[in-house]
Amino acid sequence: MTLLDTPAVSTAPAPLAPAARLLPALAAVYRAQLARAKVSRIPLLFVATFQSVGILVMMRGVVDPGDNPSAHAVVAGSAVLVVAFVALNLLAQYFGKLRATGGLDHYATLPVPPASVVLGTAAAYASFTVPGVFVTAGIGSWMFELPVARTWILLAVIPLSGAALAGLGAALGLLAPRQELATLAGQLGMSAALLLGVLPASRLPEPVQWLRDLLPSSYGVDAFALTFAPHPDWGRVLLDLGVCGAVGLVSLTLATWAYRRAAR
Repeated sequence: MTLLDTPAVSTAPAPLAPAARLLPALAAVYRAQLARAKVSRIPLLFVATFQSVGILVMMRGVVDPGDNPSAHAVVAGSAVLVVAFVALNLLAQYFGKLRATGGLDHYATLPVPPASVVLGTAAAYASFTVPGVFVTAGIGSWMFELPVARTWILLAVIPLSGAALAGLGAALGLLAPRQELATLAGQLGMSAALLLGVLPASRLPEPVQWLRDLLPSSYGVDAFALTFAPHPDWGRVLLDLGVCGAVGLVSLTLATWAYRRAAR
């Protein structure tokens, strides 16, 4: 055989591997983020829990314990504040840092749907808050002499509030033009959750109550606070949880769009 008889080598590009499906990719991102959070986020979770317990101690001096709406709001707001600190504040900083340092390029090269990156990361950050929320709720119930029998409602409040706040935090981090602005937006969002979520709504001026209605986590706070009553209005509890879930769906959709925009 001569050189002229050598078969031609094809220069056509090889076909790409098929993209991963949404749920398996979401599970992989969730496990990776949760493993990372176990190492780097435990001190921050302690800070979030300590901060919420400190607010309970402070409010104990101005709010009477016992079965009253103000005590209900303080305990519920302090518990959900742990979710706001981690899912909103830290997630805004995380995605802001990824965008500023080019870390999004790594995810963009993977054959995974953008929604799986956002949802998996948000779910990891939200689930990471579970111990702190239950600890804060237990201490608050003890300090304000409230029943702890219905804290199981937190199993619904945490994922729904976490989805709404994590989606908002991811969107803030991805849409901010600079990393410093993403950090500032996360801090302002957590401050809003503190001021509008912990303080009893009945004691806020009416214009501030309108702002409170725009805060996604306020519906989770209200749902949890209602369960402290001797005979809770479960219909209203489900309504507040439904609103919180709907807002979470919208915020996660916005975060997914922001991820696609930033990855390009």
